[in-house]
Amino acid sequence: MSFIPYGRQQISQTDIDAVVEILKSDWLTQGPTISRFEQAIANYCGAHYAVAVSSATAALHIACLAAGLGSGDWLWTSPITFVASANCGRYCDAQVNFVDIDPHTYNLSITELEQRLKTAKNQGSSPKIVIPVHLAGQSCEMKRLASLAEQYGFTLIEDASHAIGAQYQGHPVGGCQFSDMTVFSFHPVKIITTGEGGVITTNSQALYEKLIRLRTHGITRNPDLMQGESHGSWYYQQLELGFNYRMTDIQAALGLSQLTRLDTFVQKRRQLANRYDELLADFPVLLPWQHPDTNSSWHLYIIRLQLDSISRTHRQVFEALRASGIGVNLHYIPVYRQPYYQRQSSDGAEFPEAEQYYQEAISIPLHAGLTDEEQIRVVQALQNALHL
Repeated sequence: MSFIPYGRQQISQTDIDAVVEILKSDWLTQGPTISRFEQAIANYCGAHYAVAVSSATAALHIACLAAGLGSGDWLWTSPITFVASANCGRYCDAQVNFVDIDPHTYNLSITELEQRLKTAKNQGSSPKIVIPVHLAGQSCEMKRLASLAEQYGFTLIEDASHAIGAQYQGHPVGGCQFSDMTVFSFHPVKIITTGEGGVITTNSQALYEKLIRLRTHGITRNPDLMQGESHGSWYYQQLELGFNYRMTDIQAALGLSQLTRLDTFVQKRRQLANRYDELLADFPVLLPWQHPDTNSSWHLYIIRLQLDSISRTHRQVFEALRASGIGVNLHYIPVYRQPYYQRQSSDGAEFPEAEQYYQEAISIPLHAGLTDEEQIRVVQALQNALHL
């Protein structure tokens, strides 16, 4: 019996040819293809700038640094995310806190955020950065978040690792109309891939220039930014402590090729999600709900088990699906449950929605290469796992 993964890359001969062309060229690492990829991403999203880096984790890290996050500051994010959304704050020696999720979208709750901001302001512990996470490809309510950012003075960094190709209020996610920066991931299970890699988009020239330096050791070759005069065309200066977070031309070539099929990938994912909605309509599961302002790119299709209506536990259903060759996953374990964060955060009592979500959620297979027959097999396996 073949295994059906929850997500996987789609590599074409065109992708392979694009990579081979770079391998035969003079540029393998930091060459002109990266700039072409960055411009293509910026154009697609409607942003002024894009900065390609080695991973979305690296992107989150230098986005926080560019925004000035440091010791004594607070970063707030959703607990239902990969740990990188929080770790980027700790990399900057800042403190991290979490805001409970919305019970319908599973994104960060705007209502809860507003209440927490009022309390934090009175206590003098307001966040410097808030990172809303576009879980499964559905945008957060960015207009409301932008209003709160203006009111309380924090920087907004969208973690759109799941959401390239998605729209919010009719515009592509990543255009930064309501945020300072947006981060995308190109890991192989994401909608398009560069193998590993990430991009930060922004409309701020100052942030862009800072990000460019931070991804390459804090170095500049721009004479206008140097202290004193340049010694010649070979000269560079390190202005701050940066990192080796560069993407390679090999990765950028793959990304450029993949980007030409992004809309096709997203269209297929939306078709599969609609079909799941139909096939699972009578199952004792809660199906994904979409906010009317959003058009998800459907990185994930997350169901929630109605445990009161079935005779099996969450773990039993999950493991029965795995035993049937269905590569389900759980996105995600609440970050505050991780031992590292338990040492400095709560036990979860203040996050009732995230706790309930974790007890019920399962991500079932969804990717552009999933066939109709495989989708039926997923549904039949779920039916068997639920003892329907």
